[in-house]
Amino acid sequence: MYRQPKRNLTTLGEFIIDKQADFPFAKGELSSLLSDIAIAAKIVNREVNKAGLVNILGEAGSENVQGESQKKLDVFANEQFLAALATGGECAGVASEENDEIILFDGASSSGKYIVAIDPLDGSSNIDVNVSVGTIFSIYRRKTKNGPATVDDFLQPGYDQVAAGYVVYGSSTMLVYTTGNGVNGFTLDPSIGEFCLSHPDMRIPSGGNIYSVNQGNFVHFPEGVKRYIKSLQIDDKANKKPYTLRYIGSLVSDFHRNLIKGGIYIYPTTLGSPAGKLRLMYECNPMAMLMEQAGGRATDGYRNILEIEPTDIHQRCPLFVGSTQMVEEAMDYLRQYSDAEMKPQYANGKES
Repeated sequence: MYRQPKRNLTTLGEFIIDKQADFPFAKGELSSLLSDIAIAAKIVNREVNKAGLVNILGEAGSENVQGESQKKLDVFANEQFLAALATGGECAGVASEENDEIILFDGASSSGKYIVAIDPLDGSSNIDVNVSVGTIFSIYRRKTKNGPATVDDFLQPGYDQVAAGYVVYGSSTMLVYTTGNGVNGFTLDPSIGEFCLSHPDMRIPSGGNIYSVNQGNFVHFPEGVKRYIKSLQIDDKANKKPYTLRYIGSLVSDFHRNLIKGGIYIYPTTLGSPAGKLRLMYECNPMAMLMEQAGGRATDGYRNILEIEPTDIHQRCPLFVGSTQMVEEAMDYLRQYSDAEMKPQYANGKES
C-alpha cells in the first residue's frame, strides 16, 4: 500500500483547494480565480526581477486615468493580470487603476460570477530605483445575473468583498490574501515556481511603535493629524516614545511591514485633496479587509473604510490603517482637533 510521504510544504494551490469547502456557494470558481491571479503575479515577478536588464524601465509615454505617468512595467503588469483573468473564465470584468473605464470580458468570461478591482503595480514611482513594488486586488460577487457586468457590479462597499490580497515583489515575493477567514501569506519559491505557505494566520499586534506617513506633506495635513504625529515624536520612555518613522512610498511595502511588526499607515486628506489620494476600490478596500481579518483597523479617520458606499470606480479616500490602538488614537486626535473642511468629502467620488 502506498504511503504518502510527510512534508512540511503547503503550496498556494493546495491551500486554496483545502479551504474551498469554506465557500460552498462558489463551487470552485473563487479558487480558480485566485489561482489565475497567482499565475499573473508569477509572470510580473519575473519581469520585475529582470527589469534592469531589459527595456522595461522608464515611462511608457502615456498617462493613466489618475493623470500619472505610466511606467512600462505598469502597462506590462496590467496586461498580464487582464489576460489571466480573461482566460480563466471566472471574472466578468475588471476595474484597474490603469484604465479609465471598466474592462468587460466577452465569450465564456462574460457570464463569470465575479468582478475584480486591481492596482496592477502599486508603488510604480519606485520601479527605477529598485525599491519594492506590489499588486493589490479585490474580488466581489457580481450583482447582475445575466449579460455583461455593469458599473453597478463594481460599486459595492468593502464589506461585500469575498476576497482581497496583495503581492509584494521584494527581496522575496509574497502573496498575502484573505477570503474572510483570516489572513495567510505565501512566499514564492523560485526553485519550484510555487507560492508556499510561509506566514499562516497572520495577526497584527494591537499596538506598535512604527508610523508610516509622507512627512513632506506635514504642513498640508489636518490639525488632528499634525498633533497625532507630534505626539508620536515626544521623548516619553514610559510609553516607548519617540516612535520610529518608516515610509517607503509603496503602500504594499509599508502595509506589509506594519502588518508583521505592528504600526500605522497614514495617508490623510489635505486642503488640496479633500477626498484623499488613495483609491477606495482597489487600494483602501482590499487593505482594510486584510487588516480587519488580521485583527487591526482601517478607517478614513472618522469611519470604517469598509462601510463607505462608492460612487466611482476611481474614487479617492484617506486611509488610517494598522494596529487597533494606534488607529483609534489617531481618530481621537482627528475628532478633537480637525476642522470640518478637512473631513473627507466624497460628494462626487473623484478628487476635485
